[in-house]
Amino acid sequence: MACAFSNTCRAVIVFTWAALTLLIVHDAASENRNISFTQQRLVEGQDFSQYFRSLQLGWYHIELVECSIKGELGSLNFSCFSNLQYINLWNNDLSGSIPPQIGSLSKLKYLNLRWKNLTGTIPKEIGSLRNLEALYLRNNSLNGEIPTYLRGNPPKSFVGNKGLCGHVKGSTQSELVKLQQEKLKAMDLRDTKQRLNNSLEFVKGKISMLAAKLAIQALEMQAVTVFIWAALTLLIVHVASATKISIHVAASEIERQALLNSGWWKDRIPHNTSDHCNWVGITCDYEGRITHIGLAESNIKGELGHINFSCFPNLQYLDLSNNNLSGSIPSQIGSLSNLKYLDLDRNNLTGTIPKEIGSLRNLKELLLGSNTLGGVLPQEIGNLKSLTALSMDANNIGGPIPSILFRLTNIEYLSLGFNRFNGLIPREIGNLKNLTSLSIGGNKLTGPIPSTIGRLTSLQILDLSSNQLHSSIPLEIGNFSALGNLNLSDNKIRGIIPDELTKLSQLQYLSLSSNLLSGQIPFAIGKFFNLVSLDLSKNKLSGSIPTEIGNCSELRNLTLNHNSLDGTIPLEMGKILWLQNLDLSHNNLSGTIPKTLPPMYLDMSFNSLEGEIPTYLQGHPPKSFVGNKGLCGHVKGFPSCSQSQKHPPSIIRFVKIFLPLRLVLAFIILGFILLLKRQNKTPKLNSRAAKNGDVFSVWNYDGKISYEDLINATEEFHIKYCIGTGGYGSVYKAELPDGKVVALKKLHQSETEDSAFVKSFQNEAHVLSTVRHRNIVKLYGFCLHKKCMFFIYEYMERESLFCVLRHDDEAIELNWTKSEHREECGSRFVVPASRLHSVNCSPRHIKQQHST
Repeated sequence: MACAFSNTCRAVIVFTWAALTLLIVHDAASENRNISFTQQRLVEGQDFSQYFRSLQLGWYHIELVECSIKGELGSLNFSCFSNLQYINLWNNDLSGSIPPQIGSLSKLKYLNLRWKNLTGTIPKEIGSLRNLEALYLRNNSLNGEIPTYLRGNPPKSFVGNKGLCGHVKGSTQSELVKLQQEKLKAMDLRDTKQRLNNSLEFVKGKISMLAAKLAIQALEMQAVTVFIWAALTLLIVHVASATKISIHVAASEIERQALLNSGWWKDRIPHNTSDHCNWVGITCDYEGRITHIGLAESNIKGELGHINFSCFPNLQYLDLSNNNLSGSIPSQIGSLSNLKYLDLDRNNLTGTIPKEIGSLRNLKELLLGSNTLGGVLPQEIGNLKSLTALSMDANNIGGPIPSILFRLTNIEYLSLGFNRFNGLIPREIGNLKNLTSLSIGGNKLTGPIPSTIGRLTSLQILDLSSNQLHSSIPLEIGNFSALGNLNLSDNKIRGIIPDELTKLSQLQYLSLSSNLLSGQIPFAIGKFFNLVSLDLSKNKLSGSIPTEIGNCSELRNLTLNHNSLDGTIPLEMGKILWLQNLDLSHNNLSGTIPKTLPPMYLDMSFNSLEGEIPTYLQGHPPKSFVGNKGLCGHVKGFPSCSQSQKHPPSIIRFVKIFLPLRLVLAFIILGFILLLKRQNKTPKLNSRAAKNGDVFSVWNYDGKISYEDLINATEEFHIKYCIGTGGYGSVYKAELPDGKVVALKKLHQSETEDSAFVKSFQNEAHVLSTVRHRNIVKLYGFCLHKKCMFFIYEYMERESLFCVLRHDDEAIELNWTKSEHREECGSRFVVPASRLHSVNCSPRHIKQQHST
């Protein structure tokens, strides 16, 4: 029952006396002894001990919620209330420690002392309360160890007491702190209660004021009739309060039943309580209404629609992330008008986002990422004006990004990555000036990066990667003074790296890889003092690596591969002590490897480096250094530096040339005999090569192959046409204008500068030009130039015997395990070697073309 107090002291005294007298009589008759004072303040300055002087023995129920009672809790002699079953002193100004006399309340079932200033330890006498079902001591200043006999209570019974310790129901102190933080979020529920009770309290207040006046008149006029009316009035208030309690009980039962019907709490109900407010993941307000549901990472299965959301009108927090929920998001979710946090991340939800979600006007965070949601974003999402975080990443949502989304000016976190959004990035994106994180990578967005994005001066993370954006990097990108992570990789962005980019002094992660950027790396890159990772790979950057990069002392990852960088590796890179990964492969770098580089994982393959591989780097695999000329050291496949100095370079290169040709050594020796018969042709070719270093010969087959056709077909030997790489050359697949497909074996540039190699190249070309056999790859022609040497072979669709035997399925298909098949394959190699030349194998007509 609620008590109302007027501002007149006399009226308060008279009314309180009348109310207590009538209730004592009423409760004694009905055996429902209960006194409850809620939502009002007691007489100003009234001490706690003085207030309880009039209490009688035999009371069952004491409830003084938010009454601003002052004094020490020990001033109340609990031993006088032997029949007391319920104590609720929530949110008052009580202090001191919990008195040991509380252990005398043998019939006590409910004790709520939260939100006070209680200190000291939990008395051991509480262990005598054998009938205690609910205990709330949270948000005080208690300390010491939680008694063993109380550790069966849920952790939320003790949160907010930083000095308490002990293992409570599988929880740690960190979990108590986490629950405390969640409880603090629910502090505003008192305002919600006040609003819900406004109408009833207004009526009750008016009636109570009238009753107080009538009681005063009864004393003054000694009129028994007036007092009877006052009694009847108080009885009406009592009945109204009881009705309200009944409504609350009914609503609480509806919520409990909805939880049971979902099936999610089947194995999560504690065996010692039927109160759903104590179930796992459930938090209620002081009236028993559910405000929080948190079952993240709980292995929940089934459809999300199994729970009836319309049964939880007071729900403010819903977290069902990282489970196995399926089905669509039910439209009933729009009935959660008080919801502020909704997290359904990492489930298996399908269907579209219901438009009813736009009814959640109080929603601040909406997280639906990592599901299989489709369709488009509903226009109603623009109604969520309070939204600060929106995550829809890793779904199948498509269509253009709706411009109404950019009216949510309070949003700070926006993640729409890895969906199917298309079209342009709307210019209205500049309206989200509170945005700190923007991720829309992994979509199909096209067009330029809008200049209005420069208005997002609070950005800390910007991810536009893996789209089809083109044009250049906008100069306004220099406005992101707080930016720490910038990812524009895997687009079609052209132009140079603007100097404005180097203004981002807080930048830690920068990725511009897999674009069409050209020009040089800016010298001002040394201003990135906080840079941890820099990826500029797979572009068209040229020039040298700036020495200023040594100023990036925090750098851990530096990736510059697949560009056209030249010059030497700067010695200043040795100052980057924390460098863990360095990739400079597939460039035109020259000189030696600096011995000042820190130990790390590196790749310097396919450059023009020379000299000794530093000793501390010789533990790296050979693939880290292949494709460089003159490198030596104790690395497999490379000569030792002493051997390279002892033997002339021509001999070493001569041996290196014939190592890859060991499989065809047999028929080359026999073919050399045939070359003796054509000595009159060789001097002519040799003299021509010696004269201008330029020979190009192509055989005609169903048409004519020209040098220009080969260059155009491979886009000047672009890496995307490369189908294999060896120690001395790379093989490219080229489709000619007439549809014919040939294989080009292009020798590395370092080998073309050796005269001994040129001679062996000529010999191989002439031997293969005179040999015809079905088991020998046909040579269509070759190009011999001081800067370009390659053979033109017939393209083999299924590759070589080695490639077949390397794969189990193809080896089984070849039936290599049977001896007769091995003998047959062996004879196919022997016969061509013995028949390197036939009578009718004169070369076809040769068309020569000289390129300068």
